[in-house]
Amino acid sequence: MKQYVIAGFALALGLALSFPLSAQSLHSCVDELCTVRTLLDTTQEPGGPATIEAPRLGDWGIDIAGMDRSVAPGADFFAFVNGTWARTTAIPPDRSSYGGFALLRDLSEARVRRLVESYEPGDPATGGERAKVAAFYRSFMDERTVDTLDAKPLAPLLAAIVKASSKEDIARSMGQAIGGFGRSFFGPAVTDDRKNPDFYALHLAQSGLGLSDRELYLDGRFAAQKERYQAYVGGLLGMIDWPEPDKAAADIVAMERAIAEAHWTRAESRDRDKTYNLMSVADLQRDAAPFPWPIFFEAAGVHAAERVIVAQRSAFPKLAAIFAEADLATLKAWQAFHTVDGAAPLLSRRFVDAHFDFRSRFLQGQPEQRERWKRGVAVVENAMGEAIGRDYVELYYPPESKAIMDEMVTNIRSAMRKRIEGLDWMGPATKAQALEKLQHFGLKIGHPERWRDYSVLEIRNGDSFGNAERARRFEWDFRRQRIARPVDRGEWSMTPQTVNAYYSPVKNEIVFPAAILQPPFFDPKADPAVNYGGIGAVIGHEVTHGFDDQGRKSDGKGLLRDWWTAEDAARFDAQATRLGAQYEAYTFPTLPDMRINARVAMGENIADLGGVLLGLEAYRELLRGKPAPVVDGFTGDQRLFMGWAQVWRTLWRDEALRQQIVNGPHSPGQVRAFAPLRNVDAWYEAFDVKPGDPLYLPPEDRVRIW
Repeated sequence: MKQYVIAGFALALGLALSFPLSAQSLHSCVDELCTVRTLLDTTQEPGGPATIEAPRLGDWGIDIAGMDRSVAPGADFFAFVNGTWARTTAIPPDRSSYGGFALLRDLSEARVRRLVESYEPGDPATGGERAKVAAFYRSFMDERTVDTLDAKPLAPLLAAIVKASSKEDIARSMGQAIGGFGRSFFGPAVTDDRKNPDFYALHLAQSGLGLSDRELYLDGRFAAQKERYQAYVGGLLGMIDWPEPDKAAADIVAMERAIAEAHWTRAESRDRDKTYNLMSVADLQRDAAPFPWPIFFEAAGVHAAERVIVAQRSAFPKLAAIFAEADLATLKAWQAFHTVDGAAPLLSRRFVDAHFDFRSRFLQGQPEQRERWKRGVAVVENAMGEAIGRDYVELYYPPESKAIMDEMVTNIRSAMRKRIEGLDWMGPATKAQALEKLQHFGLKIGHPERWRDYSVLEIRNGDSFGNAERARRFEWDFRRQRIARPVDRGEWSMTPQTVNAYYSPVKNEIVFPAAILQPPFFDPKADPAVNYGGIGAVIGHEVTHGFDDQGRKSDGKGLLRDWWTAEDAARFDAQATRLGAQYEAYTFPTLPDMRINARVAMGENIADLGGVLLGLEAYRELLRGKPAPVVDGFTGDQRLFMGWAQVWRTLWRDEALRQQIVNGPHSPGQVRAFAPLRNVDAWYEAFDVKPGDPLYLPPEDRVRIW
């Protein structure tokens, strides 16, 4: 997770997602080309780009043809709802997993492409934001020029590393890498202060690893990944003619193993209490003295900060000692490698291919590189996402969607209030605080009210690498200048075209970008039960994040404090532990050595359970005591639970699934489709699930949290 603690429905903080998410398909076509043609139906808007319409799922919101009714719901609910789809769908060669999230991102990606390619080229210095986007995208798409330049754009960055003659120079390089290319042992961020939530503060977290998690260095199950990583390090260093690249690679990996040993685990780094350590800069310099902090802070542009919030405090002295004890040549090679690794996707084909071969093909199992236009869209979106989002909203976000969402959120909040009031394990004092927090929940739907200003971002025609470098610097400058200033409560952490949603405990708000407000999550023409099993459960999921094992630690104003009685907290923790044990018992046939880490995925698993319960209760409230209609032989409750499971259709390549289990805060989608339902009494009643069915849990073993 991160310093800026955001609990996301499909992913935690994801301005730019680095791993594919599990989800459900939006079609029942067997052939993938049929899928693309089905999705990309277009209509022409007068005087503007063609719009690309979202798909619909059947007549009332469920892909009946994708079900497998030969499977009993109590035996395998994922297969019952998604089995035919899973058997007849192939993962596209440019993806490591596939499902509804991927398809909706494909849809959003195609829409953004249509927009950016419709922007008139011109002088980006005088033509406004659209001209900047056009110049940025076209410069990236000019592959011939990029290939001709090869590694030349890196020359100034590498020259500074080569010239480094002291560890102070390396610390300066680490600071300059923030908002640029390269890496540091310590990762700064400027985000809301959890104990002073009206102001921004400088945060520092452990960093320094080239692999995604400490376990890949320390756990023998990942020996192959570590060995291949060392070969990749040596290969990239060889491509820039670094002396003795293989020896340097071995030294780098050995140093990173020591860094990994110093790091906290992912589970430890989730704890919002333990990762809040407010220190003066002088105290930090004393505690982690071997590292030249003044030089690092000056180079990173955060030297004005008087205080810093340190995440993994006990790791910092160890990391500083590793820095002090490391050979200068190893530190220089380490920084050179990470500079090239970070920049590789923006360089010539040989760098792009090397980066893809290790990071995507080997680690994620993705057979083919994504088309260049797709990568170009991602690069431009990362840099100027809201400039594109403003046009996206005009084309793809009908105002009636917000009205329906407002009503659904009201119903979900009402359901949460009733559930809190009816809890038998929570005492009156804690209930009063919980209800006050719920009352203060904020809501953002669709898009920001105020858009980012990109006027000072310099974009040049024909300068792909320079544009990306300046965009990174622009973003970091925007963040770092906020230290100790009031929080902008209107800011969004996702663009409107992002297929995701999130809860921010510091702002105590839930946020739903426009792009997620379409099938399978939301369709104003679909059956209400399906909508409440889709976007309704999503809303409930995000609301529950305010009361999961970490979100519950902040109050209604976003202040990190303990507002629970000790007895209530103990009862909550006991239920959470029982839920975690359920998830850790699930196995994966193709990866028998892997298990979900319940402590890492705890918040998302709790939120899934709460989301389903709140969606169900809100739907029943919508009926106002009247019986739900039967549609195609399915009752209202059945359709709601099917809507939930349909969202989580997913296919994984084994390599990507392994990475998701190790690194992801979410359980894999095929588990999310059924795992929370095993704790919902109404699911048993809806599908007549009985003792002896594989998914059956006795009532006394069902977890009751929210």
